Amino acid sequence: MRATRFHVVVVFLLFAVTVVNYIDRAAISYAIPLMEQELGLTKGDAGIILGAFGLGYAVTTLLGGFAVDRYGARLVLAVAALLWSFSIGLTGAATGFLTLYLARTLLGISEGPNFPALTGAVSSWLPPQEQATALGYALVSVPLALAIGGPIVTQLLSVLDWRWTFGVLFALSIAWVPLWYVLFRDDPAQSRHVNAAELDHIRAGREGPGPGAAREWPTATEIRALLTNRTLMVNYWAFFVFGYFLFFFMTWLPSYLHQAYGLALTEVGVFTVLPWLAAAVALWALGRWSDHLLKTTGRLRVARSYLIAGTQLVAALAVVPVALSNNLAVAVAGITVAVAASMGANAAYYAVNVDVAPKRAATALGIMDFGFAVSGFAAPVITGWVLGLRGSFVDGFLLMTGLALSSVVLVLAFHHPDADRKPA
Repeated sequence: MRATRFHVVVVFLLFAVTVVNYIDRAAISYAIPLMEQELGLTKGDAGIILGAFGLGYAVTTLLGGFAVDRYGARLVLAVAALLWSFSIGLTGAATGFLTLYLARTLLGISEGPNFPALTGAVSSWLPPQEQATALGYALVSVPLALAIGGPIVTQLLSVLDWRWTFGVLFALSIAWVPLWYVLFRDDPAQSRHVNAAELDHIRAGREGPGPGAAREWPTATEIRALLTNRTLMVNYWAFFVFGYFLFFFMTWLPSYLHQAYGLALTEVGVFTVLPWLAAAVALWALGRWSDHLLKTTGRLRVARSYLIAGTQLVAALAVVPVALSNNLAVAVAGITVAVAASMGANAAYYAVNVDVAPKRAATALGIMDFGFAVSGFAAPVITGWVLGLRGSFVDGFLLMTGLALSSVVLVLAFHHPDADRKPA
């Protein structure tokens, strides 16, 4: 019997919702100058509003991992997408700082479970040796969304006002929900689109019923184990640093290009395409390379740890000329390398949770994503605060270099997934 390939459809659904997710969360970075003018916001206000997403996200990305392990990705992600669609519509109806802050917080709360659900779905639908590749395909949606989102949002803003732009994004977000709920099942064996041959392929290389099969809340002992595992702890820190890079560029890059080089709104959208497209290519290629290294060497240290350390080293060095130069070409080149490198190992971060804690992959991812959420608050708020004090982005870039270098040192010293993995 020839195997069906419905797991490809599942990966595509995860890819699609993450594209929508990131266009929604990044749209405000293009609209914020218009909001500042209309609603009378300061740069400090803008930084707090941009950072509000991270506060809401921090709460539910952690709880979202627990919920996915208990209730499954199908229900959790459907409810989350409904709520973030509503929050996008509410953003377009904001009348001042408070309502905009609340709408942004709600967006963070509702988008928090997305990546724990993604990880839980991949751990259930793909065999271990294909999970980093599948995560790479799903996660490449992040830079791709940011690449296409810039021109899309800036063109919508040039044709519509910012309020109607968020109305259009609301319609796009909510359209995904029925597709997901009808097509996806938490257990591949329960899907009428999966035959026995594909099910055998999905279960290849596993022992027992597979990740998340128990559908129980994680115990205190299990959570303690996740919080004391040296590889996971370093992975959490490295992912925080990656998140700081991502949220810095996602929330402040349009304003940086406008302030430092006088680019108009429509021009900013074009100039943000290259860094995110480069990141999409790097993420896709390195996700596949990570699984290739695992197959050829059999060592997670080579396939995951060295990839994470190497990409963060490149990102650390790439932002230095951006901070020290006043040349647009140098800035765009440095930003492109930094964004691509920082995102390149994204699939490896996610795969480490499945590698080390397969039974609680979604919970481990929720903890990791909690730190990511904190970076989503810290990067925009600290940058807004620095801008209010000095009116320059230089300190923000240099801080990113220091964070990335700390991550490189810790990964090389303590990130040992082969030794620290738990039985499936």
